[in-house]
Amino acid sequence: MISFLEFEKPIAALEARIAELRTTASDSDLDIAGEISRLEKKSAAMLSATYAKLTPWQKTQVARHPQRPHFVDYIRMGFTDFIPLGGDRLYGEDEAIIGGLARLKGRRVMVIGHEKGHDTATRIKHNFGMAKPEGYRKAIRLMEMAGKFGLPVVTLVDTAGAFPGVEAEERGQAEAIARSIEACLGVPVPMVSAIVGEGGSGGAVALAAADRVLMLEHSIYSVISPEGASSILWRTPDKAPDAAEAMKVTAQDLLSLNVIERVVPEPAGGAHRDAQATAQALFGAIDEELDSLSALPASDLLARREERFLAIGRA
Repeated sequence: MISFLEFEKPIAALEARIAELRTTASDSDLDIAGEISRLEKKSAAMLSATYAKLTPWQKTQVARHPQRPHFVDYIRMGFTDFIPLGGDRLYGEDEAIIGGLARLKGRRVMVIGHEKGHDTATRIKHNFGMAKPEGYRKAIRLMEMAGKFGLPVVTLVDTAGAFPGVEAEERGQAEAIARSIEACLGVPVPMVSAIVGEGGSGGAVALAAADRVLMLEHSIYSVISPEGASSILWRTPDKAPDAAEAMKVTAQDLLSLNVIERVVPEPAGGAHRDAQATAQALFGAIDEELDSLSALPASDLLARREERFLAIGRA
């Protein structure tokens, strides 16, 4: 069952009516197949029209949809021979960031990403995708390993931000994030990052300082959440829709600002309605980007990566 968002209520009502008619048709001899078909077409058209004009705040809601595919889903749908590598060799294991060796379309890669979890138990296990210092230090370890063995790095970003708790600060959260960004910028192999849900603050940039940054069509990427910005600017979280509009958090806005290189289309109604189709489109885009980077020597990769980030914000 699809969970409907607030702005999808008209679609939800129509889908409920279709379900009722299907039940009626199965329990009686009435021939209402034509009516069901008409309503299904109307529902599909309404869904496409709605998603064609989403506001930044509505895209934020889609990016946070509880059924949106996460890191473990993408591993299952497209990466093969995945061997998870855990621990930072300094403190412990952080399940908010998962990484390891894998193959993508036959190509050996090091894949790293945030995992939010799908239910209460897994969300607690993965700390809602909010990593602690040991998570970023694990990512650094894996990136250094990838550089040593000449493996391209692929990161899938989906986090509201790094964990802001006292224990994270005690163990050097800011330093770990900075070191992870440094590792991204210095890894001597091709690196492609994809924002697949939320890309929040330094917690996202720590895995997204790559040669190519991609975003799924209804994902978001910003220095702070719309609610956080609203609380700072207006002293209330109620202005989050206005903040989302002002901050240019959408993939389309960020492409126009040259913060990212590519927007990967999602199926009608968002990635949660067809995770497999979303995964195939994403993997195809990542594979194309890796192909274009694979012929470049390490010195060119590092120079271009540095220039890419220095150029952001220039007039």
